[in-house]
Amino acid sequence: MKFSVFQVSRKGGRLKNEDRMGYCYTRESGLFVLADGMGGHPEGEVAAQMALQTIAALYQREARPVVKDVRAFLTSSALSAHQQIMRYAGNKAMLDTPRTTLVAAVLQGTTATWVHCGDSRLYVVRGGQMLMRTRDHSHAERPRLDGGTEPVNRNLLLTCLGSPSTPTLDISAPLTLQQGDRIMLCSDGLWGVLDDEQIVRTLSNRPVSDAAPELAEAALRNGGAHSDNVTLIALEWETPDAPGKDRGVSTETISEGVFASTIQAGMPSDGEADDLDEDAIERSIAEINEAIRRSAARKG
Repeated sequence: MKFSVFQVSRKGGRLKNEDRMGYCYTRESGLFVLADGMGGHPEGEVAAQMALQTIAALYQREARPVVKDVRAFLTSSALSAHQQIMRYAGNKAMLDTPRTTLVAAVLQGTTATWVHCGDSRLYVVRGGQMLMRTRDHSHAERPRLDGGTEPVNRNLLLTCLGSPSTPTLDISAPLTLQQGDRIMLCSDGLWGVLDDEQIVRTLSNRPVSDAAPELAEAALRNGGAHSDNVTLIALEWETPDAPGKDRGVSTETISEGVFASTIQAGMPSDGEADDLDEDAIERSIAEINEAIRRSAARKG
């Protein structure tokens, strides 16, 4: 597999960043995950971090070096993340539970398959056009039985991880990828202030290493002083036999049995939530992006 990838997470005008994102891969498979901890409930950043850690840990166990049943894995790992959050809340005897949205994609062979819960989105752009995007689990994007046209609150979600009710998960059919396809996972801090046309145009016309920070900065500008957290992972799929210089990540150089990850393994215990330090997270993101830049410069 070959792909170029860039990730950005900015706090915006909020007191803390409750978004989390990351990716991991083996020689023949890749996992990309983004979670948006929900405000209005306690410890949203913990719920988001637990979702990433749970799914990454299960992926490491299953991807040997491929996930045998991707759709089953995405379903079971998302539900496991939900259960971990509920167990965490139960152990702390919390009156309200931490909650988070989720979008996760597995790229394997020549296909991409994804799951989402809530209103964090996945976009697929091909040839300058939006091929598809996920539909939010919100009142704004779900048809109403009465056919009413009155305005609805887009922030009112129908499902999420960490809610007392079992989460609703939408699993895609496998999508066969083509050279140059762009895939973006993002929180509502991005798409809530940028329309799809601007998102598609920026993803289509720029390398992902330029498009991702440009989209984040545009969202922060449009969001103003009270901007939401803005987080995205953008990647470009590259076929192994594509002409031109090598770019991005080539998993063909990874030895059998090796697992690479930008997501910290393990689960936080009751006393470890404070370890999710904002400055440490920002440093980690910066280090990952700098490593990507250096790798691309060497290969160029």
